[in-house]
Amino acid sequence: MTHPEPSRRRFFGGAAAASLGLLLPGRAAAARGEGLVTPQVSPEGRLRELGIELPTPRAPVATYVTAVTVGDVVYLAGHTPRMPDGGPSYIGKVGDDMTMEQGREAARAVGLLVLATLRAHVGSLDRVARLVRTFGMVNATPDFTQQPQVINGFSDLMVDVFGEAAGKGTRAAVGMGSLPGGMAVEVETYWQLRS
Repeated sequence: MTHPEPSRRRFFGGAAAASLGLLLPGRAAAARGEGLVTPQVSPEGRLRELGIELPTPRAPVATYVTAVTVGDVVYLAGHTPRMPDGGPSYIGKVGDDMTMEQGREAARAVGLLVLATLRAHVGSLDRVARLVRTFGMVNATPDFTQQPQVINGFSDLMVDVFGEAAGKGTRAAVGMGSLPGGMAVEVETYWQLRS
């Protein structure tokens, strides 16, 4: 039994279509595993499931704005842990005044404030496609080396709310000689919105 050979036009036409598809931004990004990530659950729904109530977003305390959107990316200013009245919280150096576990708690507290600011800026966390970048700063002693574990307090919360794929982005976790108000953690983030 013989099989009909595909015509040159069908063969090259299919190859050309596949190649051209990769040149389109969305398809090329998808082929590389980049771009928009579809969350498995609604971030707003996850907050309800987890019983998390976000705090009131804080007004800037100096000459800056808390969020700027350029294209489909939201840039959030650095956030620090705050008391309900807006005063500084988790004051001290990790590795001296507080343990690594307390530093993690501070980073999680920052995460809640970041989510509150993001929601206030875009209207709903369901508009967020993914976390793009986290820059975590830890006010720590010179010999403290567990900055990544401290910032995991922030990152683990993002995964809980947005899911494994959309809640993880690129990240830096670095030690600082001091942070504003002597607080233990500051986190700056970039987010991609859905079109």
